[in-house]
Amino acid sequence: MSEIETPSLPVAGVVERMPADPAPARVLRQFRQVFNAVRTHFQQVEKAAGIGGAQLWALSVIGERDGLAVSELARALDIHQSTASNLVRVLTERSLVESVRQGPDRRVVQLRLLPAGREILQRAPGPFSGVLPEALARLDPATLARLEEDLAALIETLDADTAGAGVPLGL
Repeated sequence: MSEIETPSLPVAGVVERMPADPAPARVLRQFRQVFNAVRTHFQQVEKAAGIGGAQLWALSVIGERDGLAVSELARALDIHQSTASNLVRVLTERSLVESVRQGPDRRVVQLRLLPAGREILQRAPGPFSGVLPEALARLDPATLARLEEDLAALIETLDADTAGAGVPLGL
């Protein structure tokens, strides 16, 4: 990559050179657009529904699958089971969901949507899973595969903590 001698802001007494091809800046702007679209959606959800985006998604999954176990909720949301348990705890404390132990195995907690939870789902803006999962699901397989590969390279370069993959954006 060629560089031009245009000085940028000094960092610790060093003058950095700006690349002639501003691809990193363009990609950074694209990330900003994605993150801002997600943030705007979550703000609209919270304003309309009074709960966060991850809570709304969990609520919608529980509403679709009466008697769902916490482990099944975690799989449906693609999050760690402890994160799903925390979401359920908050939804239960707000009387939106109830957890009951019934059936042959009393160790398994089954989740049920309460009327207040149904009311929230009726007034909340969609998509309940969030705008990013919905947009990713609409991409063609080849584009999604390229994106996955390219993001894996970025994540490796960042040396990002893998635990972050199991935490919903809307928390």
